[in-house]
Amino acid sequence: MNIGFDLDDFASQCGIPDIERFRVQMTELFKLLSEYNDVTNVTRITSEPEFWSKHVADSCSIGLFFPEFAEDMIGLADIGCGAGFPSLVLASAWPNLDITAIDSIGRKTRFVELAAEKLELKNLKVVTARSKELLHLPEWKERFDIVTARAVADARKLYRETRLLLKKEGRFIFYKTPSQVKEDLPQATSASKKFGLEWRVSEEFELPDSGGARQFLYTK
Repeated sequence: MNIGFDLDDFASQCGIPDIERFRVQMTELFKLLSEYNDVTNVTRITSEPEFWSKHVADSCSIGLFFPEFAEDMIGLADIGCGAGFPSLVLASAWPNLDITAIDSIGRKTRFVELAAEKLELKNLKVVTARSKELLHLPEWKERFDIVTARAVADARKLYRETRLLLKKEGRFIFYKTPSQVKEDLPQATSASKKFGLEWRVSEEFELPDSGGARQFLYTK
């Protein structure tokens, strides 16, 4: 494995309970992703060090700030899941999560389904659709405890297109860079003001192996 940082230490900080299992599954995921990406492009990140830093560490870093991921039974929707980041990583890290990965691009959801089957991630379901299309279906309303998204769209758009998917006591947690937070926070606050949502921002942190600065934008 070509990992430029101490994966076990970082996974421990994130609260991942079975680090050995996680490492084995993520190693297999890299192999699957590399083979699939050679035939059908689903990600621009192809080097192994970047995979571990910008896909794996970035995805599971949510555990640094939200310890409930390791403790609670949570229904989570990953909006615009792409090639399965964070959904595949989260499903491996925390088997207690019930994850639904949603994306409108079939070649990407097909890979996520394939990977979930190969890795035996029974807590991950995949849906090929636009999130705003699901809002019109009664069975999708107020369905999730957490709605998350990584590298998809601005928070205001995500909020408007997914708010009906969230349970009344649920919360949004969006993966962002510090520059995106500065732009998104006032817009998201304005869009949700009449519903009384309070947006917060995590501490800024650096991904390992020079992966870049990150923050989480989330509702209380």
